[in-house]
Parts: sequence; structure tokens; C-alpha cells
Amino acid sequence: MKHGKFIVVEGLEGAGKSSVIGLVKNTLIDAGISVELTREPGGTPMAEAIRECVKHDWEESVAEETELLLMYAARVQLLKNRILPALERGCWVVGDRHDLSSQAYQGGGRGVDASTMQAISEIALGGFKPDLTLYLDVEPATGLARARGRGELDRIEQAGLAFFERTRARYLSLAENDESIVVVNAMNDMPEVHRDVQRILQEYLG
Repeated sequence: MKHGKFIVVEGLEGAGKSSVIGLVKNTLIDAGISVELTREPGGTPMAEAIRECVKHDWEESVAEETELLLMYAARVQLLKNRILPALERGCWVVGDRHDLSSQAYQGGGRGVDASTMQAISEIALGGFKPDLTLYLDVEPATGLARARGRGELDRIEQAGLAFFERTRARYLSLAENDESIVVVNAMNDMPEVHRDVQRILQEYLG
């Protein structure tokens, strides 16, 4: 049986990930490909419990290392229980975030040093990475304004503009050095974003 592919959609809050994930799913289904959707943190019962823990506004300071380790704990659960089994069945997995989020949010935004990030990622994932990542690039102020329009922000979304500026800078830096990461201009109107994503997918599918 042919091994499946893992496609991930990344971006700051308000970048339009949910809409693009739906487009990717439908494009793959139209091409006759079986698709499974995942999200991070979350995607399994234990990982969803960790998600609630991470996003909760605790009445205490949450250390950067605590947040990082919780993210990777949820990621390993999802990888072992859903992503790898689906890929082995020949199913394509479309993920709402993966390791790049930790590299950008905890590494860039929170300032966790690169050696720590690399060590934890290697222990947790053993070098596993997506086949294709679509990074939806949006200016933080615009993204946060869109996110606020959806309702109350969670603990991470309340981190402030400077945090998201650092996160975006890390995303872009990582994309420059990895050909599997494609940057999509998410400042455009959603129909134009969809056209760009469809073009990328058609090229990828050959």
C-alpha cells in the first residue's frame, strides 16, 4: 500500500487556517485521496485535555519550558495514535499546526533557545516532519484584529503584539531555509488566498 502524505497548515491567529484546511481537504478528496484531519494541540482524548491545560488562563505564571513540554506531549500522542497509523494506511493527513508552531511560538515568541528546541523536537519526533507545509503569512496586528472579531482570546492569543511579531519573524526565517514550507500571502482576500493554495496543491499533486 502506498504511504500517505502529511500536509500542515500553519499561521498566526487570524491567518485563515480553518478556511484553507477545508479547501485542502476538499481538493484532495476531489483528487480521489482519502483524508484525515488533525489539530494541534489536540486530536486525541489525552491531547485534547492537554490543549485545555495549555490554553487555560491560570492564576500563576506558566513557564516557557512548561508550555513547550506540554505542546510536545500532545504532539507525540497525536503522532503515535493518529498521524502515523493514518499515513501507513495510505491516508493523507491534513494538520492544523505541527512542529513548526512550537519552533515559531515557543522558540521565536517565548524565546526558548534553539538548542533546547532542537533537542526536545528530536526526542519527541525523531526527525519526523511534514511533506508539505503551507504557512499563511499575516501581519500580527491584522491577524489579532481578525481573531478578536471571532470572540474572546485565549491565554496564548493574549500574549501581545511584540510576541506575535517575534513569532512571525521566526516563521519566515524557518521558511527561508526549508523548501517544504511554502509561504502564502494571507493579507490578501480569502478568494485570492484560496487560488494561491489551489495552485500550490495542483503543482504538488502533479
